[in-house]
This record gives sequence, structure tokens and C-alpha cells, in this order.
Amino acid sequence: MILNISGVMLLGTVVFLFFRKDGLKGSHATVCSLFGFYLSSTAVAPSIKAGGASLASLLGGLNF
Repeated sequence: MILNISGVMLLGTVVFLFFRKDGLKGSHATVCSLFGFYLSSTAVAPSIKAGGASLASLLGGLNF
């Protein structure tokens, strides 16, 4: 649950920065959000979730 919330916050921040700084239009952000909602209800959603969890564990294991 914590990973999902922090992921949403991270991606939301990235979208906000793109919107403010790089000229992302509101309509583009809306289409991306709707695509995400529709994608989450397809058969590929578990694979995407597993890939995100794998990436998070990989990044969490990095030592600086």
C-alpha cells in the first residue's frame, strides 16, 4: 500500500512538473490518466504491477 501511494505521488509530481515546465497540455494529462485507468482493468495490469514492484526493489537495494 505504501509503495502504491508513493508511486502515485511520484508520478503525479512528474506530471505536474511536465504540465508547468515542459508545456504538457491539460488534455494530454487527462488522456494519460484515462489510459492508466483503462490499462489497470486489462489482463496486462498484473505484469505491469510486478514490473513496478521489481523496479522498486531494485532501486531500494542500491547503496550509494
